[in-house]
Amino acid sequence: MNFPRESGILLHPTSLPGPYGIGDIGPEAYRFADALAEMGQKLWQILPHGLTGYGDSPYQSFSTFAGNPLLISLDMLVSDGLLSKEQLQKYPKFPENTVDYGPVIQAKEAVLTLACRQFERRATALQKEQFREFCVRNHEWLDDFALFMALKYEYNLEPWTTWAPELIGRETEAINKARQRHKSVIRNMKILQYLFDDQWRRLRHYCSQLGIKIVGDIPIFVAHDSADAWASPELFYLDSSGKCTVVAGVPPDYFSATGQLWGNPLYRWDAHRQTDYAWWVRRMRKIFEMVDIVRIDHFRGFAAYWEIPGDAETAINGRWVPGPGADLFHSLKRQLPALPVIAEDLGVITPDVDTLRDTFQLPGMRILQFAFGNDDKAEEYRPHNSPPNCVVYTGTHDNDTTVGWFWSEAGKDSTRSQEDIERERKTILDYVGTSGEEIHWDLIGLALRSKANTAVFPLQDLMGLGTEARMNIPGTKSNNWRWRFTWDMLTPVIKNRLRQMVESAGR
Repeated sequence: MNFPRESGILLHPTSLPGPYGIGDIGPEAYRFADALAEMGQKLWQILPHGLTGYGDSPYQSFSTFAGNPLLISLDMLVSDGLLSKEQLQKYPKFPENTVDYGPVIQAKEAVLTLACRQFERRATALQKEQFREFCVRNHEWLDDFALFMALKYEYNLEPWTTWAPELIGRETEAINKARQRHKSVIRNMKILQYLFDDQWRRLRHYCSQLGIKIVGDIPIFVAHDSADAWASPELFYLDSSGKCTVVAGVPPDYFSATGQLWGNPLYRWDAHRQTDYAWWVRRMRKIFEMVDIVRIDHFRGFAAYWEIPGDAETAINGRWVPGPGADLFHSLKRQLPALPVIAEDLGVITPDVDTLRDTFQLPGMRILQFAFGNDDKAEEYRPHNSPPNCVVYTGTHDNDTTVGWFWSEAGKDSTRSQEDIERERKTILDYVGTSGEEIHWDLIGLALRSKANTAVFPLQDLMGLGTEARMNIPGTKSNNWRWRFTWDMLTPVIKNRLRQMVESAGR
């Protein structure tokens, strides 16, 4: 499954400019697609596009199937006749360079609810028919998701494990009563999913016309507080009250000396195997309706995953447990027409992970920020050692920006000493043969000139931004996923320079 020789930019839609406090998939997304084409880019990589829950993380979504209504463009709702311009006049003013999630969610949900209430009156006959078709086509996940969200609101967004026992256990009578009790909210949830789906498909079509493919992202695990775990508890290690008996995470690594305790429920792979992985087939089919390529986060969990006791406070006292391995991917390849997957193979990677990735010819990842320090695979990550079938990144959403990384200092929870940092800095400068004044361009150049078929870099690196523009710090629970850019940052000089570099690198 070798990809063409191409490059692209990593930018989540929430980071786009715009007047509504959070980036969306409206006019600014189209403008960004135009900018990608202008820079000779063929890929737009995003983070998971699901409805975010705890900590605003796109990797902890209320549903692995649903889209995030916060990404719906209010301007497009106006142009589609579902809102009036007047109804947006009192929308609050928000900072342009960061997402203040609490107030933004409150403001945007109020307007989206208004659009839902007006749908019957303002929608065209075609829109109503498309909505009905969307509900039928997606009923396998949509009905449970809409009810789950209605109950979340009834219980003030508390986790589903705190609901009434009959709702936790999905007793038929209680579920039927809840569907009746929340009929209007359930319909609103479905309308929002239709609106997201409609706007997303239009954006994807526009990108396709420009020759740009969208690279999506899904976490291997689902959130505990999700419609997925609530609706299908038999597929996860949950007790009778819905609590996790074991949870996901990773052992101590580059990012954290105590490991990372994610808290996601772990799969009962034997139960999935008995259905020929039907849930996973539905999941992958849905994501490929939305994107052209998908990166699976924590791919190594398919070979073996770090199992942590459900009541643990850190990830240290876990154990490795075998995953489904090749059996899952044979099933997916048998049931899906294509499987354009990027395997996120970072962290503690053992030979069985490499074998699983290579058996199905999936491109793995090479991070240039890991190529010059103490990482066990530093030498392998050097760009001259990149195989064609891989994706080279300067950094990812979990890394500091390249400029921030280069000038970083040892600090809390860092696995690098100041001596390590200075040694790493010298190694990279010796390798690139520069002063480091434009270290971001140095690394972008390394990625573009490498043998890897695919090169991707975060927009922050293209614009040479520092730690203030970092997207996420793994292991922390607040102040992440907030960064946004403004158009003045992406200058004509930057765009022209990148296009020339892309052309000279044969991408």
